[in-house]
Amino acid sequence: MQYYSSLVSQSCFHVISPLVMALPIFVFSLVVLVTLCKLVRHVLCPKDKRLPPGSMGWPYLGETLKLYTENPNSFFSNRLKRYGDIVKTHILGCPCVMISSPEAAKLVLVSKANLFKPTYPPSKEKMIGPEALFFHQGDYHSNLKKLVQASFLPSVLRGAVSQIENIVLDFLPSWENNNINTLHEMKKYAFGVAMISVFGDKAESEKEGIKQLYQCLEKGYNSMPLNFPGTPFSKAMKARKLLNETLTRLIAKRRKENNLEGGLLGVLLKSNDRNNRYKLSDAQISDNVIGVIFAAHDTTASVLTWVLKYLHDNQDLLDSVTKEQEGIRKRLKSEANRGLTWEDTRNMPLTTRVIQETLRTASILSFTFREAVQDVEFEGYLIPKGWKVLPLFRSIHHCAEFFPQPDKFDPSRFEVPPRPNTFMPFGNGVHSCPGSELAKLEMLVFLHHLTTTYRWEVDGDEDGIQYVPFPVPKHGFPISVYPRK
Repeated sequence: MQYYSSLVSQSCFHVISPLVMALPIFVFSLVVLVTLCKLVRHVLCPKDKRLPPGSMGWPYLGETLKLYTENPNSFFSNRLKRYGDIVKTHILGCPCVMISSPEAAKLVLVSKANLFKPTYPPSKEKMIGPEALFFHQGDYHSNLKKLVQASFLPSVLRGAVSQIENIVLDFLPSWENNNINTLHEMKKYAFGVAMISVFGDKAESEKEGIKQLYQCLEKGYNSMPLNFPGTPFSKAMKARKLLNETLTRLIAKRRKENNLEGGLLGVLLKSNDRNNRYKLSDAQISDNVIGVIFAAHDTTASVLTWVLKYLHDNQDLLDSVTKEQEGIRKRLKSEANRGLTWEDTRNMPLTTRVIQETLRTASILSFTFREAVQDVEFEGYLIPKGWKVLPLFRSIHHCAEFFPQPDKFDPSRFEVPPRPNTFMPFGNGVHSCPGSELAKLEMLVFLHHLTTTYRWEVDGDEDGIQYVPFPVPKHGFPISVYPRK
């Protein structure tokens, strides 16, 4: 027995001894970590001025998981009720301040826009590209926005109506008597329109490769920027590199062939000022091509998915929209059976209000990102330099003061123009979306053909919202589509 006691004592000593020896190292590391955390907090949260109230959530993760898994209405309203109209938080690796009044949003986006530069979380900046329009101010932004807007002027969109209509007529018949996932189908449609807008109608071999690589890239949007093998961010960055190489080859090919026409790419390739000094590099062109595809793809597809749900849930409204579109269809048939024109899409007031109310109710773009370029005093609080500022479009769109009964889907509320700075589905100020008219056009063309030809029923009885990361009906709104009787 004494032998075994001795053996046990020695064994315990050999186990405990390394732990005792490692204890000082552990304590030292812990002290260093705590000191660094305090230092970072001191830098980010100066003691001499007051930060807005709120919670920074978990270390590094912050409140990112809550933002993309909770109902966004609840996520924002719970914090605003608890802390007020200005709230601090931490999402996607960034300390942030959320603001929720029209006056504050106007201040950040328009009046004092020079104090808040446009920005995105690091993961998005790396995936889209640092030279994209979204991330800049000053001359580069001004010149670039003029070029991008030149691709979406009414004079250009007039010529695109027939191309967009052809996309609808090509893919919509595949829905007939089939079960479809609305969101997936809308992504195909929106991507097709985006490709025409960016590259024109040229049948270039690189397009299919660009489509596949972009689909891989988009899976990493809004992911945490963890560049480890197997993570969504890592896979997306590999696709981004290959996508850049593909675009660079296409740019070189067009330049070699002196083929500088067609879509946004053609406009960017011809970018020179009067003195021939302002010319975009291949990297700048690639980043902005990817940026426009990003802006024109997921958001439009998500809005159209919600439009179909709201029309399905409001059959009287669907009947009224169909009646409006049938009137246009009869006119087209009486005029040599022609296709839709730009003027036709300007004569769809009810359908337009349905889109507006969908943009308000669904609020696909819940907020936008800005970054304080210096310490900013804001309504008695401090926004430190480098912090992100998030104007909460969703909270403004769902405020009962501006939109009575905000949870009710009611397009008639847009019979009168909304109060300034209360309806901002495409942002506001110099950084508002330059492609907003294209988005509305492709929705109107699609709804014209869908409502006059088909009806749809929801598959299953499960309702709800999912976040991917944009809020969409659960499971992408699966439906069965039938010819309209």
